[in-house]
Amino acid sequence: MSDNEQFDDDELEHKSKTQVKNEMHALQAMGERLLTLPAKVFERLPLTPRLREALEESKRITSFNARKRHFQFIGKLMRDQDLETIQNILNHFDTASDEYNRQFHLMERWRDRLLTEGNTALAEFVEAYPGADRQHLRQLIRNALKEQQQNKPPAGSRKLFRYIRDLAEEASFNSSDKEKSE
Repeated sequence: MSDNEQFDDDELEHKSKTQVKNEMHALQAMGERLLTLPAKVFERLPLTPRLREALEESKRITSFNARKRHFQFIGKLMRDQDLETIQNILNHFDTASDEYNRQFHLMERWRDRLLTEGNTALAEFVEAYPGADRQHLRQLIRNALKEQQQNKPPAGSRKLFRYIRDLAEEASFNSSDKEKSE
């Protein structure tokens, strides 16, 4: 190999200062987005203890400059994380993402089917989500239907939707845990 060929290879591996800065800003932004996740989701993220501590600490920092420095530190800690898994989880909870919208519509369809189709939909739902408590689900459905008949506000329907959402989140975490172990 000639000196010119070796020089070309070294140039390909070198990142520009701008590229490095953009990557760091992306990691800092990802760290900030982690703080927007629900507590149940945040607890289950595959984060190092030091990063988890730093994220918790960031909630107490109010000074703009101190917060900026702290998120630079969080960006540095983010380098050692499983970024692909974290990004998938963030996309799952990001209301602008296609994945979130797909999941949301799926949960709405389940709720509507449970309210209109009865036992048929209930059996399919319990098969799809084995962690579902059949009795609790029946009670939620009964309450929502009763409210509909009495023309009351849809509080029962919202509770049913929340229960479906919690089961769907649990199922998505369990499937991502299985993928990691394989």
